Amino acid sequence: MEHFDLIVIGSGPAGEGAAMMAAKNHQRVALIERYSEVGGGCTHWGTIPSKALRHAVKTLHDLRRNPLLKEARALLTQSYPQLLASAGSVINTQVNSRRRFYERNGVPVYSGSAWFVDAHTLEVRKPHGEPKRISADHIVIATGSRPYHPPELDFSHPRVRDSDSVLQYRATPFQVTIYGAGVIGCEYASIFLNLGCKVTLVNTQERLLSFLDEEIAEALSYHLREQGCVIRHTERFAGLEARETDVVLLLESGRRIKSDLLLWANGRTGNTDGMNLEAVGLKPDGRGHLSVNPHYQTAVPHLYAAGDVVGPPALASAGYGQGSHAVRHILDPSVPPHRLDMVPSGIYTLPEISSVGQSEQQLREKRVPYEIGHTHFKSLARAQMTDEKVGMLKILFHAETLQVLGVHCFGDNAAEIIHIGQTVMASKDLNNLRYFIDTTFNYPTMAEAYRVAAYNGLNRLT
Repeated sequence: MEHFDLIVIGSGPAGEGAAMMAAKNHQRVALIERYSEVGGGCTHWGTIPSKALRHAVKTLHDLRRNPLLKEARALLTQSYPQLLASAGSVINTQVNSRRRFYERNGVPVYSGSAWFVDAHTLEVRKPHGEPKRISADHIVIATGSRPYHPPELDFSHPRVRDSDSVLQYRATPFQVTIYGAGVIGCEYASIFLNLGCKVTLVNTQERLLSFLDEEIAEALSYHLREQGCVIRHTERFAGLEARETDVVLLLESGRRIKSDLLLWANGRTGNTDGMNLEAVGLKPDGRGHLSVNPHYQTAVPHLYAAGDVVGPPALASAGYGQGSHAVRHILDPSVPPHRLDMVPSGIYTLPEISSVGQSEQQLREKRVPYEIGHTHFKSLARAQMTDEKVGMLKILFHAETLQVLGVHCFGDNAAEIIHIGQTVMASKDLNNLRYFIDTTFNYPTMAEAYRVAAYNGLNRLT
């Protein structure tokens, strides 16, 4: 039986982050992946294909509204399956790149499912062939998550889909109902709206994305409705009539919503089943998540868990950092805990949203004296040139020290723009609103929104 310093279970962002950090530090690492290719759900069923689909839909939408292509507008038609196909080449490229990472760093990839024999030994099980046992001093569980399936829903029906299976839907729907208005639900609402579908978004909460800064969430709600989305707040699932030609969603309020397709986007479940975790004394919670400390150690100190399998924030970017930090802690137990407060959120609606740091609500609850600096994209030359004038940048800063406390962005390329604010906030030396005024930004760019917002904020001070 071969022995390693570290075994990583799962090759998504968290698993890759752990494996690469260990390999770069001269550890003997092995990786177990049950799917036929590396990359995890992020590459094959989640982030990459859905964002590639979003890009294809946005490109088509932008071409249709371009005044220079007015005469060709009628020819700019693509079906949902055609747009989905555009993601194929991106997935292949990502898989090939990631496979090379493991090859170049000498990390063997064992294909099969992981089964705990004991706290240091794993059995790699394949559908065919003999299982193989390997052992390690430490193990990182990075098995990810999957869409939650309530038992009363029949997901084998062709018109009932989750966020994974909707990427295999082989028709162009006219009407779509999305149950669940979290990040995934809002992203798919944007995709189907810009594809020209009629969309009903059913939200179990009082407002969209309650974890976001309220002003940003309200802006998203406004623009989804402006694009034709019907949003139903504070509704609860009561049942579903799945018929041959349509589906009817039944809600506790008595409302009945008919559509061609139901996309269930309400919750996810950690992939912790089928690993014999009880053999090592680990028990997931009701949603399949494992409890960890700030260094991603489970209740068994040499067993770590990272990524979606530990629950929120459940971001690919955060997962990579979590996996990397787990290995840093293995190598040096004195490292400080991983900081999640500087991890930006990226929500790929149309327009997109990104935030880092604290919201207004959080600052008010803590009674922090803060002020706001605003920029509306419509006032920026670059936004006027690209005709991406919807959106804003919002900087929250301490009214006395000028320390930047939060940055929130809504609009085209928000997930890129946010990184300037993130860098400033993470720096002890630079974290001051005046940095944005003293720094020279290229002109015309979207980045100059920081300078405009900073001046706007200073003008509010008494």
